[in-house]
Amino acid sequence: MQNPLHAHWRLFLFEGVVLLLLGLAAVVVPPLAGLGVTIFLGWLFLIGGIVGLVATFGARQAPGFWWSLFSAVIALLAGASLVWNPLVGLVTLTYVLIAYFAIDGVLSIVSAIEHRRELSGRWEWMAFSGVIDLLVAAMIIAGLPGAFAWALGLLVGIDLIFAGASLVAMALAARDSTP
Repeated sequence: MQNPLHAHWRLFLFEGVVLLLLGLAAVVVPPLAGLGVTIFLGWLFLIGGIVGLVATFGARQAPGFWWSLFSAVIALLAGASLVWNPLVGLVTLTYVLIAYFAIDGVLSIVSAIEHRRELSGRWEWMAFSGVIDLLVAAMIIAGLPGAFAWALGLLVGIDLIFAGASLVAMALAARDSTP
């Protein structure tokens, strides 16, 4: 049976290497990475809200005007709060991070089981990555409130390293499988 990942192993390898490098950068300077992520997300929301307002007022007669207006204002408020008070934003994002790691861990494990069914090599790495995500969520919870200073940058870095390693392992296994 042909391995469906064989044809795309280079893309998985590239993604894995990029995730590994980004993860290492975040682990080296976790407080800076955490604040950087917070401020970057703030600007994304702020710019998205401004564009949303311009587009909404440009199409005042379109259906859903009030919903679009509300959505743009929410984006503006979220962006402004993250940009002008990134430390509070960092606390909020840490809670979001806990939810992300918990959900991503479960989904990675389910995905690994699906890969196992398709006879993909190294599915165990993906399952291990999911278990690491669940452990990371538990570590953040256990470290509160002191975890706000390091959690976002460090733990995103760790997650990226394990996700990258799992993709590299799967890509190399797919490369070595028969086409």
